[in-house]
Amino acid sequence: MKISGFTMGKNVSKLYYPIRESIESILPIVDEFVFALGDNDADDNTLELINQINSPKIKIINTVWDIETYKNGTENARQTNIAMKACTGDWLLHLQADEVIHEKYLETIQNACKKYLNDKNVEGFLFNYKHFFGDYEHFNDFYGWYPKEIRLVRNHPDIYSYRSAQSFKRIPNFDGKNFRQKEGSFPLNVIEINAYIYHYGWVRPPEYMQKKTKSLDTIHKGKEKIDKQYQNRSAFFDYGNLSRLPVFKETHPKVMTEKIKQFNWKDALHYEKNYKPLREPMKHERFKSKLLTFISKTILKGKHLFGYRNWKIIGNDF
Repeated sequence: MKISGFTMGKNVSKLYYPIRESIESILPIVDEFVFALGDNDADDNTLELINQINSPKIKIINTVWDIETYKNGTENARQTNIAMKACTGDWLLHLQADEVIHEKYLETIQNACKKYLNDKNVEGFLFNYKHFFGDYEHFNDFYGWYPKEIRLVRNHPDIYSYRSAQSFKRIPNFDGKNFRQKEGSFPLNVIEINAYIYHYGWVRPPEYMQKKTKSLDTIHKGKEKIDKQYQNRSAFFDYGNLSRLPVFKETHPKVMTEKIKQFNWKDALHYEKNYKPLREPMKHERFKSKLLTFISKTILKGKHLFGYRNWKIIGNDF
């Protein structure tokens, strides 16, 4: 049995992604790691960071991004598929550049891959998510922040990254153009496993968070429109009131130790209970999200009402 890891990215380092930590977190269980590295700006040193890992498992594919042709975030999916289709493993483990897996889950992942290797009805595995927000001590579990997602799939020619690389679908005879197509696409049959993806995409110094947000919005909505929207915005992202978020009381992955030591923006964050940001509310700050979160936690035992789902659960491996 062979497991391939894969990801993609452009200007990853200059936007404060924990890319080295992400790759290192799964290197012990993958036989190769394929990175589709975009045409970075001159001041980005992502390639240097990857080379510092000094692992023969890492394979880099140089790519050119085209957000004019692949609009609405679909360039993310196209780039992910470039890396994915270059993998040679039986199973393909995908981590986005801001996602890390704790070492305590590696054996669980390996065992699941071995157990279902010959069960062709199983097309992928569903992971739980922990979305850290603002700092490394708080996480966001409000309605609208996806609690689960597919991050490990079988190496099959009909399986593709989908939408804005949010998930995966089976798309027979896919022409590689419309990554948001619904007709002729099918959700994967997945097994739930007891493992978490630690998502650090919302843990950056406020100035980097604003740059990253603008970059992601540009990929989805176009440069001209986003340049106008951000023209009068602050250069610093406002994380809002962190006192209303749950506190993380467990351990972070060991590979994150040095990154966490670099946390130096606490004075820019707000923990006071009455703080209200001077910006449009984020999804978890809106009344609808608060109400649905309350219903989910107190009545539905954690189940998300009307929650996002892009898979068919055919079993669990708890």
